[in-house]
Amino acid sequence: MKLIECVPNFSEGRDKNIIKQITDVIEAVEDVTLLDVDPGKETNRTVVTFVGTPESVQEAAFQAVKKASEVIDMRNHKGAHPRMGATDVCPFVPVSEITMKDCVEISKKFAKRVGEELQIPVYLYENSASTPERRNLAYVRQGEYEGLEKKLKNPEFKPDFGLAKFNPKTGSLVTGAREFLIAYNINLNTRNVSKVKDIALTIREKGRRKRDENYQPVKDKDGNIVQIQGLFENVKAIGWYIPEYGQAQISINFTNYKTSPPHIVFDKVRELALQMGLVVTGSELVGLIPLEAMLMAGKYFLQNQGISYAVSEKELVHIATISLGLSDIVKFNPNEKIIEYRIAKKGKLIDKTIVNFVDELASDLPAPGGGSVAALCGSLAASLTSMVGNLTVGKRKFSSSNERIAYKKNEKIMTEMAFLAQQLKKNLLNAIDEDTTAFNKYMSAMRLPQKSDKEKKIRKNAIQNAIENATKVPLETMKLCYDVIKLSAQAAENGNPNATSDAGVSAISAFAGVKSAFLNVKINLPGIDDKNLKNKIFTESEKILKNSKLLSEKVEKLVLKKLN
Repeated sequence: MKLIECVPNFSEGRDKNIIKQITDVIEAVEDVTLLDVDPGKETNRTVVTFVGTPESVQEAAFQAVKKASEVIDMRNHKGAHPRMGATDVCPFVPVSEITMKDCVEISKKFAKRVGEELQIPVYLYENSASTPERRNLAYVRQGEYEGLEKKLKNPEFKPDFGLAKFNPKTGSLVTGAREFLIAYNINLNTRNVSKVKDIALTIREKGRRKRDENYQPVKDKDGNIVQIQGLFENVKAIGWYIPEYGQAQISINFTNYKTSPPHIVFDKVRELALQMGLVVTGSELVGLIPLEAMLMAGKYFLQNQGISYAVSEKELVHIATISLGLSDIVKFNPNEKIIEYRIAKKGKLIDKTIVNFVDELASDLPAPGGGSVAALCGSLAASLTSMVGNLTVGKRKFSSSNERIAYKKNEKIMTEMAFLAQQLKKNLLNAIDEDTTAFNKYMSAMRLPQKSDKEKKIRKNAIQNAIENATKVPLETMKLCYDVIKLSAQAAENGNPNATSDAGVSAISAFAGVKSAFLNVKINLPGIDDKNLKNKIFTESEKILKNSKLLSEKVEKLVLKKLN
């Protein structure tokens, strides 16, 4: 699922009724999950965090800004935090299967709508900035609300969207796209804050001041203090002592976890701590973390052990959790701390036990049906292929160096194959629910009213959209299952000989998934009005069926030959 996060900051932190009116309009938007509401009395500011699909988050952000413009009057606002408007800043953050470029475009569409419909001057910052200077929020916000009227008359500060006209009630808005911020603490077995601060200065991007033999700051020829660059980009860090924990921590903000991942920084801190006679006892996540960051960590620690990282998502999260010591102080609950798990819809088919799923399948309900079973066949086949790969890695002793070199090369191929199989397994598991969801949407469209011509048109369009989607879902299942057969061919050729039969079962099961999904494509095709689309889907599905049959038979023959 494509997911983005939005973190608007509203200039009200004291009146709970006003804050609730804003959060209510956010929660009213479908496919949006409100994650956190953090009001501050001194700052008179509330930071709201919500996540959802790109379209839904963009809509929720607009409705929140609109409501804030109605219930907050900047002429009466006082607070300790810098601000320019009722909604002061509203960043969009990529979380899952969406790029920074996508979020930049979303922020611009959002800014345009706010400027045109709400008559609020809007500035773009961070990755969306129209000039290098405007990347910096402090530059854009200089003068704050009190200086905004004068600033809007300056061509240098012409808003990116909306009129350069002072709106005394709402002020102005700053929006843009930025990376996800991970707040994270590393725990050490000491009360010695000076040592911990020293490590923090070493790892943070800003680094530390260069000092002479008398511990005085060194200056360059222009009189500027010389800085020693820190080890990690996009890392901010400080050291402090936490009395209630009885130990010191390094508190870190990762402003781009993809360039400087938490697990890499954690390992470096552990190394630096040992040099000082300290021990890292674990770490602590403040707020939420994207699933990708946890999977990266799990993969990293398994690779360090010299074993296959092509394991389930659940196992990667487990390895990351124990390796980072995330339960050192407070037990780490992935369902609460990982964004994708926090917002996951309950009651999915894939969350049921085998018995419950089969019982539901055997009932008089029309869904789940054959499409879900096709995806299930494919997911089982993908799991088998991954298993063959994992049973091949690190399972053999060598009689010569040449044999070891040849095997290591094959081992790398099988590790990559097993990892790809895990990805296919995940996608096919998702397809189990997607097929049932597609059918349910079709049935909902069929139930739409059709009394007037307008209602009939709406219903017809809804049915067409639903039937097209209900056809594309099993077509995608066919593609995924065919990809599994390709991997099973590699497993049969290069995998552990003791698991050869499993490679064969994988190919047969995946082909069953292809054939089953093909039937679901066929039954839905007549309902599509678009002839070009219908022909395209039919041609593609026939081709996948033919190629899958040929390849699965080839794999089966190879397996039988090896078993004889």
